[in-house]
Amino acid sequence: MARSGICVAGNLIVDISYPVSAYPSPGQLVTVLDNKTMTVGGLACSVGIDLARLDSKLPVRILGCLGDDPEGRFILEQFGKYDNIHSEDIRVTGQTSYTLVMNDASTRERTFFQFRGANSAFDGLDVKWDAIDAKILHAGYILLMDGLDAQDLEYGTRMARMLARAKKEGMLTSIDVVSEASERFKDIVPPALKYTDYCVINEYEAGKTTGIPLRDESGKLIAGKVPKALEALKALGVARWAVIHAPEGSFGLDGKGEYITLPCLKLPQNFVKGTTGAGDAFCSGTLYGAHEGMGLLDALRLGTATAAASLGEPDANSGVKPFGVAMDFYREMGGK
Repeated sequence: MARSGICVAGNLIVDISYPVSAYPSPGQLVTVLDNKTMTVGGLACSVGIDLARLDSKLPVRILGCLGDDPEGRFILEQFGKYDNIHSEDIRVTGQTSYTLVMNDASTRERTFFQFRGANSAFDGLDVKWDAIDAKILHAGYILLMDGLDAQDLEYGTRMARMLARAKKEGMLTSIDVVSEASERFKDIVPPALKYTDYCVINEYEAGKTTGIPLRDESGKLIAGKVPKALEALKALGVARWAVIHAPEGSFGLDGKGEYITLPCLKLPQNFVKGTTGAGDAFCSGTLYGAHEGMGLLDALRLGTATAAASLGEPDANSGVKPFGVAMDFYREMGGK
């Protein structure tokens, strides 16, 4: 089978966003500045749509679970806007997952309240592998998928089992993790890394997974520890690219062990309209680079361009541009 395209498996979420004047302390009242908005979110939605926008010819297949409800139909409507997104394998069960997102206008930080819903039912056990001809399976978020995070006596987790099966079928694999405030990382993430070709996560997730903190008490990135964290991810099983992205830039180890760094772009004042989905946009650009046979440095350039462009719109996807436009934007913003 000649494989092409990317299959994205995982969270299907509706984000219900409220722009607030500030995030309150307990007992305080703040003002909602405008009407709430409803957009799609979660890994399968955000990465799936970003990939479709990067390349309208790239086959993108979606796996996951939705409810038969207005939120589920809203997600399917958004997928339906892209001819290259195939959503027929999504299973309908339960109630669609949603996240309440509080966008703090004073700091541009976000706070999330997440209802797992139907996402909890997706465990990878009923995937119709014969119907999937994708080159890469990208799955996540680890720590936010109860079914995939569940224990598996043979592989450690159901996520690890699904990734192992994808590799057996001839696919390359990729994972992402959610930035959960917990100590579960070391138990749930490493089993999946044994069957992962591309690991693209942020500095917080990398630190919690490896036990190597990457920010000091003041919040400053400890750049000198990043290579050690990447090496630790490789030691946990990542076969090709281990990548860490942060607001300061991106960092990676390729399949030959070469360490690569790339600074963030310096964007014009008032360019940033929202940060929702920037991590998924970075991952989408990097993953598309892998699919197209780019080296890690070029893939990080595209990931950086895609993430930066996404910041120009308040939602997760509409700022993402086609590949050529994204790279033009990268160069216009001073990218080397």
